[in-house]
Amino acid sequence: MEIKNLGEFALIDLIKADTIHNKENVVVGIGDDAAVLIPASEKLQLVTTDMLVEKVHFDLSTTSAFQLGYKSIAVNLSDIAAMGGQPTHVVISIALPSCLSVGFVVSLYEGMKNICHEFGVNIVGGDTVASPNGLVINVTAMGEVDPKELQRRSGASVGDLVVVTGTLGDSGCGLELLQQKKWTEYEFFQPLVSRHVTPRPQVTAGVILASFGSTSMNDISDGLASEVNEIAKASQVGIRIYAKMIPLSAEVCAAARALGKDGLEYALYGGEDYQLVFTISAQQFSLISQDNLGTKLTVIGEVIEQRHGVLLVDKEEAESLLEPKGYNHFRQ
Repeated sequence: MEIKNLGEFALIDLIKADTIHNKENVVVGIGDDAAVLIPASEKLQLVTTDMLVEKVHFDLSTTSAFQLGYKSIAVNLSDIAAMGGQPTHVVISIALPSCLSVGFVVSLYEGMKNICHEFGVNIVGGDTVASPNGLVINVTAMGEVDPKELQRRSGASVGDLVVVTGTLGDSGCGLELLQQKKWTEYEFFQPLVSRHVTPRPQVTAGVILASFGSTSMNDISDGLASEVNEIAKASQVGIRIYAKMIPLSAEVCAAARALGKDGLEYALYGGEDYQLVFTISAQQFSLISQDNLGTKLTVIGEVIEQRHGVLLVDKEEAESLLEPKGYNHFRQ
C-alpha cells in the first residue's frame, strides 16, 4: 500500500507506538500540539538539528529504509556527544513522496526507534508532510549536560594533546564503494559500507571524556582536517597532526589498496565517521581508563601556538599546512 492511500493521520497512528523510552522526563509525547517535557534541574539544555535530503545525503538505491532511519538519528546524537551531553529527546519532521510504500515508512521509523531505544532517547513529536521532489528528513535532538562538563570547540590550550576515538576514514571509503557499486567485490568492503550507512555516535565516550576534563571537542562529520581546523580557529591556537598516528582500520587500508587510493585521504577528508576529536592535558589523559568508553582512544598530535597554523606531519616527517577540505555543501 502507498502512503497516499493510507492518509496522514493513520500514518502517524501507525508510527507513534514505542516512541517513549524514558517516561520520567516526558509528560506528553506524540499526539498533542506540542510535547511537554520535564527538564533536569541544574543541567544545561542542548539542542541540535540536522537535515538529510535525498540525492544529497543519501541514495535510496544503496541505503535501506531502516539504515536511513538509524543514521538520521545517529548524526544528531553525535552532535550532542560532542558537547559532552546525554541525549534525551528527538523531534522528527519528514517530507514523504506520496508514492512511497507504507512498509518503507514503517521500516524507516523502525531504524529510528532502534537507535533511540539503544540510547534511551524519546521521540516526542514532529511533522509529516507530502513532498513532490524526494524524501527529506529533519531531526531535532535535545540533550542535557552538567555546566562544568559542557564541551565546546574553543577551550584548547597550547600543550594539550589532540586525541580521536575509534578509526577514521571508514565511512568515506564506504561511501565511495557504494557510489562505484563495488561493495560486493571483497568481504572486507562490507564493514566499511556498514559504518557509512549505520554510524554509531560516541555518546558514552563524550560524556566520560567531558568528566575527565577534555578542553575542547568536535564530532568528525566533515573529515578530520575540517574538524581540527574548527577547533584551532575557535580556540585561537595552532594544531600539529602526525599522519603516522592517525588510526586507520585494517579494512580501510585494504580497500584503499584495492581502489588505488591512500587510506589517509579518507580519514582527513572523507567525513561522516561520527567519531570524536578532542583536546586534553597529558595529565588528565593519563587518568582515563578506556575500558568503559566503548571505543579506543588514539593521540594524533598536539596543540601549538596559533602562529604556526594547523599542520600535518607526513610519514617522511615533512610538515605542511592542513587545509580544511572536508565536505562543504556550498563549496564549488
